[in-house]
Amino acid sequence: MDQALNILTARLLAHRFIPRRDPLARRALVDEAFRESLERRLGEVGLRLLENPYAEHIAVALRPEMEDWVFGEGENWLSNNMGLPRDAIALLVVVWALIILPKRERQISRAEEIGDTQVDMFGAEKPIAHGDDVSVGVPEDAVYADFGRQLGGKMRFATNLGQLAKLGFVVRRNRMIQEGPLLDLMIDYAKLAPRIINGALAEVLKLSGTRIAVDEPVSAAEDGTDDEAGDE
Repeated sequence: MDQALNILTARLLAHRFIPRRDPLARRALVDEAFRESLERRLGEVGLRLLENPYAEHIAVALRPEMEDWVFGEGENWLSNNMGLPRDAIALLVVVWALIILPKRERQISRAEEIGDTQVDMFGAEKPIAHGDDVSVGVPEDAVYADFGRQLGGKMRFATNLGQLAKLGFVVRRNRMIQEGPLLDLMIDYAKLAPRIINGALAEVLKLSGTRIAVDEPVSAAEDGTDDEAGDE
């Protein structure tokens, strides 16, 4: 176990995230003893495992009690540890709402259709559906047309979108914005979704025809999702 644990820990630290279908990642999801050892190893250096049954990857983030020591306090505290400006964070939230909320609705609907209501925090052999059939991208031009002016104009939009892609939040293909490895891991669905569904952005999304998931069977404590965007 020690060698496998060393390899998985090193890969998580070096790559930030790995696919959940990876053999060692799957072992961490189905082998409780191995997962506990991994979490203990990460905890010894101030880190924690990020695992969301709805996401296609696993990753690592700082433990909350380490954030002040790493990122500073008071005036030195950053709104996020990725160095993103406010307009980039706003773009991240918009993209998350356009991609993850509809995806979550499709995943919940699919689970209900097959009668799968059991939540397995360690990952069942038949996990929740992932992939292109549930995660659908959005056109860059459409996002810019709807939100570009509010997000700083064409130059800022392109720059910030490139930064989000570089950090692993999104993937850009043929002028389509698609879900990146960290988009569904680094943002806490349980906290952000109600704010969007019940807030001002909900009206914008409704006008654009985007459906939003209103039922979430997995709490933040159960799915291990992070607290805020960029908390790595």
